[in-house]
Amino acid sequence: MNKYIEIIKNAYTGYWNYLKHELISINHWDNYFYGLLCISLIVWLLEICFPWRKNQSIFRNDFWLDTFYMFFNFFLLNLIVLIALSNTAAQFLNDILSFIGISISSFQLFDVDDLPKVLGLFIFFVVGDFIQWNTHRLLHRIPWLWNFHKVHHSVKEMGFAAHLRYHWMEPVIYKSLLYIPMAIIGGFDAQDVAIVHFFNIAIGHLNHANLGWNYGPLKYIFNNPKMHIWHHAKNLPEHSKYGINYGLTLSLWDYLFNTAHIPYNGRDIELGFEGDENFPKDFIHQELYPLSKK
Repeated sequence: MNKYIEIIKNAYTGYWNYLKHELISINHWDNYFYGLLCISLIVWLLEICFPWRKNQSIFRNDFWLDTFYMFFNFFLLNLIVLIALSNTAAQFLNDILSFIGISISSFQLFDVDDLPKVLGLFIFFVVGDFIQWNTHRLLHRIPWLWNFHKVHHSVKEMGFAAHLRYHWMEPVIYKSLLYIPMAIIGGFDAQDVAIVHFFNIAIGHLNHANLGWNYGPLKYIFNNPKMHIWHHAKNLPEHSKYGINYGLTLSLWDYLFNTAHIPYNGRDIELGFEGDENFPKDFIHQELYPLSKK
């Protein structure tokens, strides 16, 4: 037990020191704080210059709530729970495997450090995105997970910051399901993670932005605003009551597994979910909402 307490304490101390360093240091390209700020400002300027829904306000409905979610989930959430929980869960899993005489390294298929840099990053990106696509499907299909995911689907007007409006349990679920497959591949360093992470953040912001882009032929590979708005549609097709267009960064999986659905230009469709008129409108009650449901 003392070992786990020490892991939690070191996680909090280490992340707090890291966060302070990020805020005062702008001399390295993989600074997560200023990276998020830069990507957000660029996509917001694109929204202002090339709005798809021209009657939508620059400071749209829930703009400030989503902006708070964006920084809370990206930084404070890590400080409060995610880093400590992830490190503790990883150690707990390793301890269980060790108890039965198995090491997580024994499952490792290969080390990406042995591959060319570009190929290693490509494998890391594709495998991670596929796992997260499946996790996203689970959030829609399992009722108690859906109660957490409703926070994200409570968005009524799409904008870049809606990308990071989600309940704090979501990254816990994503990270937990991502841990073992990433450990099996192994060998990723911090800069590898930063490159993929910034790319995913940029695509995610664009997917939720007030932009009418679909990237031409690349729409069959990358998720895009015209596709993702249908994922947030309040009225789903009869054959897909659990959802459509689950892609996070890649749309490829939806086309491969027949979950893609773009029946027409969805610029003005109603967003949300059935019963969202009774869903809490403020941060605290949205965070508490899943705890009040069976």
